[in-house]
Amino acid sequence: MSSKFPLEAWSEHRPGLTRLAFFLIGVTMTLTFAPFGYYLLTPLLLLPVLYAFLQLAPAAAARIGASFGAGLFLAGTYWLYVSIHVFGQAPLILALALMLGLVIIMSLYYAATGWMIARYRGLHMWQFIVLAPAIWVFNEWLRGWLLSGFPWMTLGYSQIDSTLAAIAPMLGVYGVSLALLTSSSALLVSVLSSGTKRTVCLIAALLPWLAGAALESRAWTYASGAKVRTTIVQGGVSQDRKWLPEQFQSTLDLYRDSLLNHIQSELVVWPEVAIPAVADQVEGFITQLESDLRPAGQTLLFGVLEREEDAAKVFNSVVAIGDGKRQVYRKRHLVPFGEYFPVPDFVRQWMRLMNLPYSDISSGDDVQPLLQMADGNRLAVAICYEDAYAAEQLYALPEASILINVSNDAWFGDSIAPHQHLQIARMRAREVARYVVRATNNGISAFIGPQGEVIERGPQFEYVAMTYDVQPQSGSTPFSRLGNWPVVLLATLITAWFGWRSRSLKL
Repeated sequence: MSSKFPLEAWSEHRPGLTRLAFFLIGVTMTLTFAPFGYYLLTPLLLLPVLYAFLQLAPAAAARIGASFGAGLFLAGTYWLYVSIHVFGQAPLILALALMLGLVIIMSLYYAATGWMIARYRGLHMWQFIVLAPAIWVFNEWLRGWLLSGFPWMTLGYSQIDSTLAAIAPMLGVYGVSLALLTSSSALLVSVLSSGTKRTVCLIAALLPWLAGAALESRAWTYASGAKVRTTIVQGGVSQDRKWLPEQFQSTLDLYRDSLLNHIQSELVVWPEVAIPAVADQVEGFITQLESDLRPAGQTLLFGVLEREEDAAKVFNSVVAIGDGKRQVYRKRHLVPFGEYFPVPDFVRQWMRLMNLPYSDISSGDDVQPLLQMADGNRLAVAICYEDAYAAEQLYALPEASILINVSNDAWFGDSIAPHQHLQIARMRAREVARYVVRATNNGISAFIGPQGEVIERGPQFEYVAMTYDVQPQSGSTPFSRLGNWPVVLLATLITAWFGWRSRSLKL
């Protein structure tokens, strides 16, 4: 490769303008995710970013990566301000600090991606087709679990409606990202090449899409047993009223009436903390629900806070009642600064003095018994953004025949976050080829099919009770058996080999 390219000169002489341009590319990338869904923009928007990583020195590539990442996360997760300040009532300065702090941390992953690609890329452009996707996906995976992780805005989610999504049952969302980045990298190299090399690279760019199209009709699981008539109840109680004392009885009446009005449903699902109380405070109400369920043989799942007998720990739980027994699932992956506060004791003391939330919800066990219906169907539950961590749910498979996601996306108001969360739930359905029953407090509740298709969704900010006959599924996809490890191992080995090779060439 030549030592001087137009982008390199532009980066040297107009660094601020260059970074602004890539920041705006990151902002525009938000349009490829829900609710906008312009997924075909994704490979095109990746081209200038990958070009910068191919041409610039490592330090300059890192700055470009950081600018892109900052734009992506500032535009894609601005709703954190809504949840922290508007509904969480945290001081404005604290809300902005937490939001911008997350944006900066996320941008550092993209800075690392740019630096590593530029540092290890070698002399031959064809190597870029292998190297760039591996490093990008490795860092996507890393930010998805390191320090509790934040896997939002993973590129693979943007492709849930494209043919690339058919790769998800084999390799998960990171496999979709890998296919997308491989296609974009090959397309870039084809533009910069000529003759036979251009043709070969164009074919390489098309291969992931052709593979997805070939896998589109592949059935990974099969129907198991009779369909389950299922009702989702979305209370539509706004977040600013949910915990008011005067709203409490109305909420209980609303949900109980929804149960009595759907006695033909075998499974009824209420949202996360649908009952705004600790379970032992509403024992009489729960007993009444059990009595209501008994004649019809129904199973009810509802979200509620729950504590141990000594009250030392409080859990965000889903309780299943019916068939004369109670079962509990306790949330395992908690939300930092929402359900627990990873801060020193002196900061916690300050939060208490400022009347800010400062006590922690406790996490449930990593592996918990599946909730079982009277008909034998087993249910795998994920509470709130637990469904963003696909690998953590795989312990429930293949035994689980239906996936349940309950959430309270009211924290995000009328922002893009509930739509993004629905998109994530759709990917979970696609990866393991099972139906997802998704109940939220004020939207977006939905029935999702095994190919990630939205079968029925309810409107936001309203009371919704919708019913669908869900088909339990049996069998396993390759992803449900192996998880992220094939993609992570491949990306790690490629990155390590190129890193070792780069070091050897410079010695």
